[in-house]
Parts: sequence; structure tokens; C-alpha cells
Amino acid sequence: MDQLSLEGMPRRLYSCTPSRLNTWLDCRRRYRFTYLDRPAPAKGPPWAHNSVGASVHNALAGWWREPYERRTPAMAGVLLTGGWITEGFRDQEQSTAWRERARQMVVGYARTLDPSDDPVGVERTVATRTSVIAVSGRIDRLDRRGDELVVVDYKTGRRPLTTEDARTSLALAIYAVSAGRMMRRPCHLVELHHLPTASVAEWRHTDESLARHLRRAEEVATEAAEADERYRAWAGAAAPAGTPAGAPRPSGVPAPRTPAEVPAEIDALFPPSPGPMCSWCDYRRHCPEGRAAAPDRNPWDGLAEDE
Repeated sequence: MDQLSLEGMPRRLYSCTPSRLNTWLDCRRRYRFTYLDRPAPAKGPPWAHNSVGASVHNALAGWWREPYERRTPAMAGVLLTGGWITEGFRDQEQSTAWRERARQMVVGYARTLDPSDDPVGVERTVATRTSVIAVSGRIDRLDRRGDELVVVDYKTGRRPLTTEDARTSLALAIYAVSAGRMMRRPCHLVELHHLPTASVAEWRHTDESLARHLRRAEEVATEAAEADERYRAWAGAAAPAGTPAGAPRPSGVPAPRTPAEVPAEIDALFPPSPGPMCSWCDYRRHCPEGRAAAPDRNPWDGLAEDE
């Protein structure tokens, strides 16, 4: 009997996070290094600004998990100090100075919070699906204000944020759609809380603007999924004899890591996007174009200038 045709069969949903979609948009070579090559190429040293951000996020998440009577500004500082991440700093002196700076940030921010106003979720994972994607992500904080939900995202970077940042954020829009569907409540307002400047950039989406972001996510996912399939087909064919088709690359068999080791037709699916941001790429050492496009950075260069 002739094999049954698979034409018309639904495609497998593309499972992703907003971070994965944004990585595809930012640099397809970094996307390959991050999500496809196994084992992944070695990253560069940790960044001090990421240590600051993670320490602040952890402290604020922990603050909401404390009993009501312990949710004080001082407790926010205690949590920050106790959970301080020291990686990436120039030396102990710089780490200590930034620990105090971050402590002041979270203490000041905690003063603006109502400890009795429990969020709907802290570090809450939300998810949704369409006919194309199954997307999930973790929200820093999900508030309830009246009958609606509000997505809150903490930021600690050196650049002040604007309404445009909130409006154009694919991640925030996906969080809003996912939270609204999961909680069955309207969710249109998204906020970026920039702790260094004690400012809030917000945007109120409409159903139409959220739908546009979701369609954009599907378009990106469709492109990435096609490239993923071609990469995996090639990687499976390149695996040692006897490896089942589609099986993970056996332990000890390294994945190709440089353009020279990848066939031209596969490399063309994941071109680099050279530019100033290449200075901050974790996989810079594996990308000649990125090294040529931007200067090297010290792990602490992403920190704001000392006052």
C-alpha cells in the first residue's frame, strides 16, 4: 500500500519563550549557539551588571514572600545584602560599593510599595498557545488593580526607560496576553519599573495591539521553526552511524561551533548581526564578525558610571 500522505497535517507547535523569539530577532547566530548547538559553545565570563540585576530581582521576589509584618524597607535591604551575587566585578571594593548602591535601590523602591497589597503572582510563569506557538514566560510581578491585571517588570540597566520601551516590548505583550487568558481577567497595562531612576514607564495596550504582537510572535516563530528543522535534519545526518534520526547528539560528540565547521547552506540560516551590541554577547569569542564589529568589554563595563 502506498504510504498515507502527510499533507494537510497540522504542524507541531513551536515551543518558545519571549527571550527565544527576541534572540532570533537580535542575532540568528547567537540563537543557534544558545538553543541548537549541543553542547552549547562556552560562554564568556559573567557580567557584573547581570549580577546586580539578578540580586535586585531576587531580593524583591523574596520581599513579597516574607510575612506581612516583615515586609519593611529595611527587610528589602537585608535580602539584597544576604543574596548578593559577586560575579563579574573588578574587585571586592567595586562589588561592595555596588552592593550598597543596589541596597539603597531596593530600600527606596520598597518604600513605594504597600505590603498589604499582595500581588497575584511573583516570579509567576504564564503561558498561552495559538495555532502556531506554545509560548511561556515568567513575570517579575503580576498585580491586580480593580478588575484588571497589570504586568510589572523590574529593570536595573543604566539606560532610563520610556513609554516606547513599554509599548514595543514583545515580552510584555506576551505576558499580558498569557496572564489575561490564564486568569480570565482583562490585562492590558504593562509597566517597566526602572529602579536606578525610581521611574515607571507604562503602556496600556488594546486588544488590537496585543493581537498584533501575538501575530508578530507567530511570524518570528515560523521563521525560527523552519531553520530549526533544517538544522536538526543536518545535525542528525551528521551524527555517527547507528544514531536514530532526530535523536539528541550522543554525549561526547561536540556540535559544530564555528561557521567554518558548518555547511554553507546551514550557516546561511543563522547569519550574525554585527553591531555595537556584539561587545556584550556571551558567545563573542566564537564569532569573528562580532569581534570585528565592536570592541572588547570588561565584565564590569556594563555598570553605570560611579557618581
